[in-house]
Amino acid sequence: MIGIIDYGMGNLRSVQKALESLGKDAVISSEKKVLNDCSGLILPGVGAFPDAMQNLRQNSLDEFILDYTKKGNMLLGICLGMQLLFKVGYEFHTCEGLGLLDGSIEKLTTNLKIPHMGWNNISICKDTPLLAGIRDGSYVYFVHSFYANMGNTEDLNAYADYGQRVTAVVSRDNVYGTQFHPEKSGDVGIKMLSNFAEMIKKS
Repeated sequence: MIGIIDYGMGNLRSVQKALESLGKDAVISSEKKVLNDCSGLILPGVGAFPDAMQNLRQNSLDEFILDYTKKGNMLLGICLGMQLLFKVGYEFHTCEGLGLLDGSIEKLTTNLKIPHMGWNNISICKDTPLLAGIRDGSYVYFVHSFYANMGNTEDLNAYADYGQRVTAVVSRDNVYGTQFHPEKSGDVGIKMLSNFAEMIKKS
């Protein structure tokens, strides 16, 4: 069973439907006991970084996520969920993140239209099982105004160009993240979710 963390931010059902289309069992829950029994977790999210962290802290889900990943369990952050994996965010005000990845979440500085919304291609710079079978230059679907300024480029697997380099896929050990929405990215995104499910099975 793959758990989708419900903390009041984002369209969780679309992620669940994408997993179900692959024949994977997926449960949406905010209950730590339910989530703890899952073989891997997805942290989705749409909205503001400080609101998301406040929601996680209210239910002690931040501490739960840290404990869960310390045990070697797989975690995939999507969009805002990926951003929350980092140390700090600067949306509205300075706000501590989960700190699983080194870096900060900052406003896009591109001269192009913000938010960065729509299809864009990604350049793969470091292999990861999450991107197995994904071609360099594949198109995926983005919707965001902030990006991850990487503190450790060793954790960067793929990026997009939007008048500046935009972090697209990150990983460290058993923690993974995508700035784009795999559940909205057609066959490419479905393949990534399938890869994540296979990684869970092998872990």
